[in-house]
Amino acid sequence: VKNIYTSYDLSQVLFGVSFVVKQGQCVSLIGRNGVGKTTTMRSIINLTPPSQGSITLDGINITRVPTHKIAKLGIAFVPEERQIFPELSVWENLDIARKVPPGGESVWSEEEVYDLFPDLKDIQNRLGGVLSGGQQQMLTIARGLMGNPKLLILDEPSEGLAPKVVETLL
Repeated sequence: VKNIYTSYDLSQVLFGVSFVVKQGQCVSLIGRNGVGKTTTMRSIINLTPPSQGSITLDGINITRVPTHKIAKLGIAFVPEERQIFPELSVWENLDIARKVPPGGESVWSEEEVYDLFPDLKDIQNRLGGVLSGGQQQMLTIARGLMGNPKLLILDEPSEGLAPKVVETLL
């Protein structure tokens, strides 16, 4: 992310934001409400396109690439809103997100996700719409992992999770 400026209509939110995330690295954007953390994430995946600056992934400029193509390139975004499929089971929510990377070897399988979030295995046949907020949050993050992304962007990942689950996740 290099020198991006992003606004909503006339309200400028980002002013020259720059940072680098290297492979295997975990980066946190920390700040009070309204300082642009979510806008930064939305800019990376082109949901809120920056007016200036550039965003690259593996040397490819993705600044103006449509969001669905950015996802195909390997960036997964887990928004703060828990956008699960309420009429599908936990397992079905995970299954529709399953993507095998080009090499054919999945980094995140159903079992790895269940190892990270054992509660999900216990409720894998339960419909998404009847899950608690914490269970929905675990499912949303797990679904992001099932896509085997190169980069996983999480907005408010600890929201609704028990402290022990947050510790395991981070």
